[in-house]
Amino acid sequence: MTILRILVFPDPRLRKKATPVEVVDDALRGLIDDMFETMYAAPGIGLAATQVDVHKRLLVADISQEKTDPYILINPQLLEKDGVIVSEEGCLSVPGYYEEVERAEHIRVSFLNRDGAEVEMEANGMLAVCFQHEIDHLDGKLFVDYLSEAKRQRIRNRLVRDRRHQS
Repeated sequence: MTILRILVFPDPRLRKKATPVEVVDDALRGLIDDMFETMYAAPGIGLAATQVDVHKRLLVADISQEKTDPYILINPQLLEKDGVIVSEEGCLSVPGYYEEVERAEHIRVSFLNRDGAEVEMEANGMLAVCFQHEIDHLDGKLFVDYLSEAKRQRIRNRLVRDRRHQS
C-alpha cells in the first residue's frame, strides 16, 4: 500500500467535481486501500478521492477510535437529510484549522460497496457529518465554504504563507 499526497487548500484541484466510478475492479480496490492507508496515517476520519487528486466519486471513512469500522462509499448519493447538528470540523486538506459547521444530523445515503453491490444506509451524528463533509469534497466544496468570506481568506492566506515558508 502507498500513502498518497493530500492536496491542500487553496489548490484549485480541490474544486474539481468528481465523476462517477464506471467499474469497480482491482485497480479501484487498490486505490481504496491506499486511501485508507493515507487517511489513517494523516490521521483522519474521512478522505475523498478528490483530496488525493483522483476525481472519481469515491470516499473512505472510519470514525472509530480503534480504526476498526471502515466505510467505503462509491458513487454516494444523499437521499434524505434531516435535523441539525453543529460540530467542530477539520479537514486533511485544511491542516490545523477547526471551525463549527452546521450539517444535517441524520442522513440516508446510497452507494456501491467495495464489491460493486448497491447499498443504502442511514447515518446519524458524527458519521452523518463525516459522510456529508466527504461528499462535499466530491462536489468541489470544502468545509471552509460554510465560513464567512473573511475567515476563509484568513485561513487561505495562512496556508499559502506556511507553504511558502516550508519551500
